[in-house]
Amino acid sequence: MSDGPAKRKRVKWEPAAAMVAVLIVGIALVLAPGVGSFDEVTRPGATLHDFQAVHTRGRVEVLLDPASGEATFRVLTRERGSREVHASGVMDAAAFRSAFGERTYSDAISTEANWAFRLLKITSWASLAWVAVGFGGQLAFSGRMLVQWFVSEKQRQSTVPEAFWWMSLIGGMMLFAYFAWRQELVGVIGQTSGLVIYARNIRLIYKQRRRERRNGAIVEAS
Repeated sequence: MSDGPAKRKRVKWEPAAAMVAVLIVGIALVLAPGVGSFDEVTRPGATLHDFQAVHTRGRVEVLLDPASGEATFRVLTRERGSREVHASGVMDAAAFRSAFGERTYSDAISTEANWAFRLLKITSWASLAWVAVGFGGQLAFSGRMLVQWFVSEKQRQSTVPEAFWWMSLIGGMMLFAYFAWRQELVGVIGQTSGLVIYARNIRLIYKQRRRERRNGAIVEAS
């Protein structure tokens, strides 16, 4: 006797909800006040250094005049919880020394020619750590394709190994964090759905393995 048509499996709604949640978190991180807002008022070619006074954090802007070799300075500050940046008037070397002292002046001009900072468009060593996170994520993303290609060639058929999903998840998380720090909305959105899909595939792989072990145990017992 027939039990009727097989029960149709439905796609779970949880992964889609998780994608929406990750997207909301990413947009919130991008729109939150961050370091990137200082770039809007920074003079072209200038370098920035971390600055903090009481509860106000900001940057000391240093701009070298190629013709005269003289440096000019501004102090850029932003109140906590605000994206509005306040820029002080331009100070010459004497004015900056008078306000901040000789040691701060020497430290400010000693790294203004840091080519690595200019190349990566960053302003501090802490920012360099975030760039390393971004590079690491991109390396994992590129490496996953090499792993998939190598395994497929070895087995002589198109195969997606488990390592592919783990590298995708780790690389996606690192890139998501990097783009959120950079406040790049396009990059954050680009990683949103992928993070959930990678995690879901890993979960399905382990569920299948548990199911196979359970079935194997039943067969052995019988």
